[in-house]
This record gives sequence, structure tokens and C-alpha cells, in this order.
Amino acid sequence: MKLNEGFLDSMKEAFALFRSNDPAAAAEIVKRAMRGDRTDAATVHENRHDDPITTRFADLLQPRRHTEKAQTAPDVQDCGHFSTRRFLNAAGQRDYKVYVPGHSRSDPLPLIVMLHGCTQDADDFAAGTRMNALAETHGFIVVYPTQPQGANTSKCWNWFRPADQRRDQGEPSLIAGITREVMGNYNVDPNRVFVAGLSAGGAMAAIVAQTYPDLYAAAGIHSGLPVGCAHDLPSALAAMRGGKVRTKAQKPVRADHASQCPLIVFHGDADATVHPANANELVREFSASEAKPDRASKGESGARKHTVRHLTSQAGIDAEVWIIHGAPHAWSGGSSKGSYTDPSGPDASAEMVRFFLEHPRRH
Repeated sequence: MKLNEGFLDSMKEAFALFRSNDPAAAAEIVKRAMRGDRTDAATVHENRHDDPITTRFADLLQPRRHTEKAQTAPDVQDCGHFSTRRFLNAAGQRDYKVYVPGHSRSDPLPLIVMLHGCTQDADDFAAGTRMNALAETHGFIVVYPTQPQGANTSKCWNWFRPADQRRDQGEPSLIAGITREVMGNYNVDPNRVFVAGLSAGGAMAAIVAQTYPDLYAAAGIHSGLPVGCAHDLPSALAAMRGGKVRTKAQKPVRADHASQCPLIVFHGDADATVHPANANELVREFSASEAKPDRASKGESGARKHTVRHLTSQAGIDAEVWIIHGAPHAWSGGSSKGSYTDPSGPDASAEMVRFFLEHPRRH
């Protein structure tokens, strides 16, 4: 769908109405603007059950790219094997790409599951995060589940839908199923399986980490949102802007094991798409760690200034929160070969890998 100036003006008007608490008027503008759009079978997924008008309105709220058009070729440093597979279960099917480092190792390898943001795909996310190059250096496998356009017009993970926030249902079951399939097909250390994501992918990473504490040893959430902060599109938009719209009649979907998974959280304090207050909400159940006091740093090689908080839950679970000063809605330290990256750093990928390898599953 191509957006002309009149369409964009309509969306701006709808957005303004929503922010002035008139969602009905906003929805009506969206419906008028959407008339005449393509609706053939090629754009509708057989498992899609959300309202198409609502979904398309949600699509307009995704961030614009901060870099030039992404190159989808794998990073030039990659020398391993990058292959495409497909997983199927009762919730549907998803393609995914697996990167296996080129250097053969006999010991079981860690596994990192990477969940891309809206409009992205596996190749784009791999290029932007440079996670495959780190896999060569540190010796781990990377898997990139792909959200198709049929499931969400902008290829966002549907983190705001209750049906996609529960264990063994919807998209969490697909991601966990892909993870287990890779573990079964490759020599993976079950105590070193991790998940990370950006934006909508970060929100979904938080969901699968919380709903599958028996599967993931730690999680990395970049510019994401906490589990249960939204149950539909209006509450999702409110959460993205740092607000709350729950009522007594609305019960958010929460998991039973909120603090079993160590977390490393990155967020730019100039993020205009997902409010940085969400970073604090992600670690609400953690408190400051005396062993590792908070620190501020200018970073290395001219990287953006940033503040790091070290936290611990009552159960002794670690968390780190990295606030990147002046950073937009983009992967910190990423490569300009991918979309939604902020090459000025610090390097979120390297820090996530460091945190993951420091936190294998505890017995």
C-alpha cells in the first residue's frame, strides 16, 4: 500500500483525535482513508483474527527508519551457515533463519533467539545487530523467527493481543516451538538459551521469557514494553507513550513467574515511539544492587553517553538497565546495513551477549 500525502494527513488527524481521547472519531477517519485498499487473499493470513481496520491503524504508529534502506545481505564478517526453515504448530506457521558459526565445536553451544521489530525481517535484523559476527567470535547459534505480513500488516509481533501473551498459545507458542526445534536439530546447551528483541520484538521477547522461564535463561529487551501493559490497540498506544488506560474491569495478562529470568534492557531517552518509562516498568520487580552501583559513562570510541543500572530481584535474579542519552528508537551500536539502528552506540549486541554468557540457567 502506497501512502500519498492526503492519506498521511488523514492519519495525522486520526492520531491527534486519539491523543485527545476521541478514539471513535479517529477510527472513523481511518476507515474512510482505508476505503479502496487492496484486500485480496495475498494480504490476509488464514490465522488472522484481528480487526483489519484496527490493525492497519496500528501499522501507522510504527517508527520511520533512521537509516538508509537496509541491505539484506548477511554481515560480511559472517563465515558460517545461514539457512531458512519453517515451523508449524496448531497456532500457525512461521519461517525462521538459523545461523551456525563456521568453526566446528564439539561442546554444546549457546542459542540466542532474535525477534525483529516492525517492518523488518531476519536478514535485515541480522545485518543491523551484527549478531552473526558475534556468534563467530563467541561460538553460539542464532535463530531469527520471522513475522509474516499476513499475521500483521507491518510484520510486527502482536504483543498487545491477549491471545499472543500466553504460554502454549499464539505467537509465544510458535517462538518457543522454533526454539525447541533448533535445540533438537543442533548441539545446543539447554542451560544457555536466550531471547532478545527490538521494539515489538522486544515486547514479545519479554512475553516469551516470562511465560517460558523453563526454556530461556535470560532475555534482552531493546526499546520494548512490559508484559501485560496492553490488551488491545488503545491500551498499546497508551503504553507506548508511557501512560496507562486499564480499568477495574480490564485484567492484564500476567505470567506466574515474573522474576525468574535475568533481564538486560536498553532504551534511548530520546525515543519518540516507545516512551523510555517502559524500561523502568520492565524491571519494576527489581531493586538496586549494592554490589554493582549505578554508573554513567561516555562509552568508547565516541559512543553516546549512557547510564547503567544494576538491579536484583528478591529472588536474587539480576537485571541491567542501559539508558542511552539522546538515542532514538533504534538498536544501539547497530550497523547502518540494517534498519532502525543507531551506530553511535554503545554496542547493545555485545553487551547482551556478555550478559547472556554470564547468566546460564541456575539449578
